[in-house]
Amino acid sequence: MLNFSHQTRVFLFLEPVDMRKSFRGLCLLTESVLKEDPASGHWFAFINRRQDRLKLLGWDGQGFWIWYKRLESGGFQRPAADRKQVQTEIDVTQLSLIINGIDLSSAKRRRRYESPGRKDREKT
Repeated sequence: MLNFSHQTRVFLFLEPVDMRKSFRGLCLLTESVLKEDPASGHWFAFINRRQDRLKLLGWDGQGFWIWYKRLESGGFQRPAADRKQVQTEIDVTQLSLIINGIDLSSAKRRRRYESPGRKDREKT
């Protein structure tokens, strides 16, 4: 089981990805398309065309990790986004919902305190 801090940033690649890609291929996608540094400590999520496979790419300070999940039935749900977007930033709670097969459209988030710093970071 993966445990993430709530400060962990997760970027979801919205276009389908060939799951044959390994460390280097996913790093290249992260750098060239997402314009992010794969060694930043953030996590990057990729879903295939059939939406039955998901890979997470992360850096722990010493090397890259890939966490890979293949569903035997069903699929992963991407959050609704503008068609022009290539990526979206999600929080660890949303990542957990996606991994565990919770319908994102019916999940409701109750209002909570949010620090001003987080709001500024999401705008950039």
